[in-house]
Amino acid sequence: MRVLIGVFVVLHLLGAAAIIGPWLAAPRAGRIRMAMVWGARAQVVTGIVLVGLHELSSDPSDALNRTKIGVKLVVALACAACAEIANGRQRRALATARGDAGGSSGTTTAVLPATGLVQATALLAILNVCVAVLWT
Repeated sequence: MRVLIGVFVVLHLLGAAAIIGPWLAAPRAGRIRMAMVWGARAQVVTGIVLVGLHELSSDPSDALNRTKIGVKLVVALACAACAEIANGRQRRALATARGDAGGSSGTTTAVLPATGLVQATALLAILNVCVAVLWT
């Protein structure tokens, strides 16, 4: 069970890295990257799986602080929601921009409809890491 939990912890951390990494690379770009969207999805799914694995474990050291888990779930869902909404807005704006250009390739750098949501996605992921590490 420990190995399985360890694998999902690694996947959970990679999800956080997929959100925070692209944002740190270009924090003012204002564009959502698919890595951020998939990272947010992975955070929610792997977090739920980790809670289930800890509940199935017979090791007393695997006891969960359910309040902390509840806070992390709410933050993770908010992060995923911001990422999904930003992705949807960006895709619609990109489709509109391509439609106005008559199907030509045009530039996509002007498509920034969800800058605040991108910032919120990254900051919520950082908040979730802080809750995980600092809440004892």
